[in-house]
Amino acid sequence: MQKLKNKVAVITGGNSGIGKATAAMFAREGAQVVITARRQDVLESAVREIGHGALGIQGDVADLEHHAAVASKVRELFGAVDIYIANAGIINLTTADKVTPDEYDKHFAVNTRGVFFGVQEILPVMRDGGSIVITSSLAASKILPNHTLYAGTKAAIAAFARNWALELRDRKIRVNILSPGPTDTAILSKLGISDGDRPSLEAELARTIPAGRLGTPEELANAAFFLASDAGSFVNGIELNVDGGMSIT
Repeated sequence: MQKLKNKVAVITGGNSGIGKATAAMFAREGAQVVITARRQDVLESAVREIGHGALGIQGDVADLEHHAAVASKVRELFGAVDIYIANAGIINLTTADKVTPDEYDKHFAVNTRGVFFGVQEILPVMRDGGSIVITSSLAASKILPNHTLYAGTKAAIAAFARNWALELRDRKIRVNILSPGPTDTAILSKLGISDGDRPSLEAELARTIPAGRLGTPEELANAAFFLASDAGSFVNGIELNVDGGMSIT
């Protein structure tokens, strides 16, 4: 039985990692999936991989016109949206003293401003009883080396989500926060970690995680599915750490 049949789900940053794994799972469960990404070629490739009639909309979440275009397209094609996963984000790890104003503005434009106005634009198109999942990070609540700027952007959106959960209660729209710990995604390569250095980095990270390993995108997708679907129908305003127990160390 497809548990998301007849649901429309919009997933920002659905072209890779946790976002793509979530989009693929939702599509298999019967949802009409809409993903966004900045690069058209990457977007088209992800849509082919996801299959099941998935749709891609190219754009940058830092661009407010993009969010309006997404909401308009969803309304035009499907009438309304049931699930919104605010997942797109960027990360550049460095100590606070090395953060430039441009880097600061870029992180907050994508990770924070993009989430806030993405939700603002999608809400008029969302059916009452819908579900919003905000992808934050374990770094928002646990101090991790070189994460100062990134942590600030993610802590802000977690605060947004808790307030939205109260603001939207009359519409029965649930808003929850998904906070991944270290996850085995392509983002490690984007941080400049070479293939040769990756095994030692993963082993070092694994020692800090009670589960003894990194998470997988599919495990995070399982958690997103729980929060977004009727499986989590009485779950609202929480922050779910999916981190192998790292938050308790």
